[in-house]
Amino acid sequence: MLHHLSLGVADIERAAAFYDAALAPLGYVRVWSDLRPGEANQAVGYGVSGGGDALALKHRPDGQRPLGPGFHVAFAAPDRQAVDLFHRAALQHGGRDNGAPGLRARYGPHYYAAFVVDPDGHNIEAVFNAAI
Repeated sequence: MLHHLSLGVADIERAAAFYDAALAPLGYVRVWSDLRPGEANQAVGYGVSGGGDALALKHRPDGQRPLGPGFHVAFAAPDRQAVDLFHRAALQHGGRDNGAPGLRARYGPHYYAAFVVDPDGHNIEAVFNAAI
């Protein structure tokens, strides 16, 4: 249904460093980059290597606010270990814990996820939802 999602960020270089680290364990990489320090309208895009972007970060230093309660972005993880590594990398790069890695039985018997708030206040998740 969705082609891609864009999030506004106050500091594009900080956000790119955060998402480079947090998304790497999930198998996602920066697939394009338009960074021009000091200029307006900078952005970066993330997806699978060799593909297009599914997530774009747009530099919006003035008035950038995260979306309200109830909104979050969930990234598919290849396994539980990737969820753990996502959480660790996100916290090491400026994210704030919003739910440690673990099973979430209320979402299903195999729903293994971790939740983080990124440096701009966006609520993100990594999830592996399969029997092992």
